[in-house]
Amino acid sequence: MTGRTHDLAAVTALGIVVWVDPPQTLTLGTALIAILANQIGGILPDIDQPTAPLWKNLPVGKYIGKSVDTLMGGHRFISHSLVGVAIFGSLALALLNFLHPIMPHTNIYLVWWAFIVGLLSHLILDSLTKEGVPWLLPLKTKFGFPNKSFRITTGKAVETLVFFPLILLFDIWFCISHYQFILNFIHQRIT
Repeated sequence: MTGRTHDLAAVTALGIVVWVDPPQTLTLGTALIAILANQIGGILPDIDQPTAPLWKNLPVGKYIGKSVDTLMGGHRFISHSLVGVAIFGSLALALLNFLHPIMPHTNIYLVWWAFIVGLLSHLILDSLTKEGVPWLLPLKTKFGFPNKSFRITTGKAVETLVFFPLILLFDIWFCISHYQFILNFIHQRIT
């Protein structure tokens, strides 16, 4: 999947999680940082790709990207597995604990969960592609669903013209049909 599809899917997944299990209290700062963390989690697994936008935007990113690619075993290997989720999740929690003194009113556990939702949404989406994902590393088998002949090729017409618009339409429908919930959530929980 492309970056914009991962971005949209990550925030969609976060919206569904908040709808299913809304946090009891939420500051505006925590909400904004959680959305940012969710978006980072939604694209982070592709850090193993030397052509990732992150590496393109850094002066020596080309070389760092190649090093990270080698370190992680290539594209869709460690970073696209449950081992990768555990590593990224542990590092994110350590970073949030380190940063907590400069943002004491931020609920770092809600931010962390938003990050994890983004990470998992990335793996789920990439499981819909022809290549699949090695969920159970060290087993090198790449899992995907549904049947391989029905999976999506990244960046091709099915993703761009069908899959991305379907997620967008779902988001629009969700916001319209759950408008009162969203409004109450904002009024009651965001202080």
